[in-house]
Amino acid sequence: MPMSSAFKNRLTPILPDVVDTFGTPFHIYDEAGILDTCDRLNQAFSAIDGFKEFFAVKALPNPAIMSLLKSKGFGFDCSSIPELTLSRRVGSRGDDIMFTSNNTSIAQFSAALDQEGCIINLDDISLLPKLPEVPELLCFRYNPGAKRSGNSIIGNPVEAKYGVSHDQIFRAYEAAMKMGVKRFGIHTMLASNELNHQYMIDTADMLLALIQELHDHLGIRFEFINIGGGLGIPYTPDAPRFNIQGMAEGIVRSFERFTAQNQWAPKLYMESGRYITGPHGALVTTVINHKEIYRNYVGVDASMSSLMRPGMYDAYHHIHINGKDDGLPLRTVDVVGALCENNDKFAVQRELPKTEEGDLLVIHDTGAHGHAMGFNYNGHMRPKELLLRSDLTVEMIRRAETMDDYFATLNFEPKTFRG
Repeated sequence: MPMSSAFKNRLTPILPDVVDTFGTPFHIYDEAGILDTCDRLNQAFSAIDGFKEFFAVKALPNPAIMSLLKSKGFGFDCSSIPELTLSRRVGSRGDDIMFTSNNTSIAQFSAALDQEGCIINLDDISLLPKLPEVPELLCFRYNPGAKRSGNSIIGNPVEAKYGVSHDQIFRAYEAAMKMGVKRFGIHTMLASNELNHQYMIDTADMLLALIQELHDHLGIRFEFINIGGGLGIPYTPDAPRFNIQGMAEGIVRSFERFTAQNQWAPKLYMESGRYITGPHGALVTTVINHKEIYRNYVGVDASMSSLMRPGMYDAYHHIHINGKDDGLPLRTVDVVGALCENNDKFAVQRELPKTEEGDLLVIHDTGAHGHAMGFNYNGHMRPKELLLRSDLTVEMIRRAETMDDYFATLNFEPKTFRG
């Protein structure tokens, strides 16, 4: 079910006053919901010694949210220098950060391996000689190829640009050992927004079987397996919730079998983003226009630059109109922004109660890959971010972009090459 009833019930009565205070559009996140999801995830995997979630910073790179997650013992999964910097600014260091990049530059490796440190997760065997120093702990991202299937968001493994192939994986760890690496982990990421919990159990089983083979051939005793992220959320009202308890029970059984066979077991890591914060965010926007031609259009003051998933992936995001019951007569409409692109739509042929200018539309499930995927096409600015605290106070945790921000990169010292 999109947007929990608890979040909706906390937000609905105060939303008009929040809009009066901050103006629209904005993304707003629910502290209570985020913390509850953190607790449920930690509890589900508490039977596995050393379980740790490394939140995928790309989903919601805001230090106020990241500080909440760190308070629950989470680490962070990063893929760029700015994401590393954000993680370090909230106090994470060393093994609390996974650096999982692809097509990585030497400058990125240097930043990751500076005095602050992190776990390096290499995407390709060819990157080994490009490391500026030999890390004590090293991980490879494994791509099983045709042995597994992916999905439409992340792509099938054979077609994906990510990871070390099955034919290379033994050679990769052997080469790292010869370089002097002493400690090892292994990682994979095969699906995105996956609602079948058995898929994640199968992924854990795949990595456990692989580290068994690597241990038998190379003597490596792996410190952890990282099964990646990809845990899905139910965007549509009729979609099932992800069965986190079923996933945990299946993986715990797999770890128990591995331990009984080997008298040791790795730690379990994962790097969920969407599952942690996705349902606990909403984009609030005001109706400013109506247009009736071949279709009926509801125009709002946000655009695709605030939430590109519907336009990029044809993704469904549930919408409700604050203060208007879904039991009212419905109209079939497209909800649109102002970009000069026809895919600048939050909803296509959606049945919604009749709207009036000034109505507040609440677009659900924007707590991951919402604001983070924003852009400036047509000179549109990314909106502010707010945090609904558990005590019902609301704080601005990122201001809206301004034209000064937009033009800032045009202010520079002249530089010219003359041949």
